[in-house]
Amino acid sequence: MAALSDLYPWIKALHIISVIAWMAGLLYMPRLFVYHAVAPAGSALSETFKVMERRLLRGIILPATVASLIFGVLLMATPGVVGGHHGWLDGKLTLVLGLLVFTHLLGRWRKAFDQDRNLHTQRFFRWINELPTVLMVVIVILVVVKPF
Repeated sequence: MAALSDLYPWIKALHIISVIAWMAGLLYMPRLFVYHAVAPAGSALSETFKVMERRLLRGIILPATVASLIFGVLLMATPGVVGGHHGWLDGKLTLVLGLLVFTHLLGRWRKAFDQDRNLHTQRFFRWINELPTVLMVVIVILVVVKPF
């Protein structure tokens, strides 16, 4: 575990980088869905959105999600970084679980679009697009301010 202490700045940097990439994907995918929802099924535009959404999910969102989790666990395992009971950490981990559920839902919605079976409106995706922003703001406040 001493090696984790020596690598702490690198682990923290890689965690931040992977979280930024994950959040970029979580913010961009619903925006693609907004435009995809109004594209006629089978159209060239719809097929283009399918490629963009698949590449975003598989090439950015999922790898960044896994990296965020790995580096986050390594940070928590680093001696002296987290000790005892911290309410802010419980809150953060709960909200991270929310982001994981949201990531899963994006995958399901992408699959529905891929099969031309989307059931949601452009308005739905406009509202959904705000959720990761709200979670991110609260997570950052919990981590930086540590209000409890």
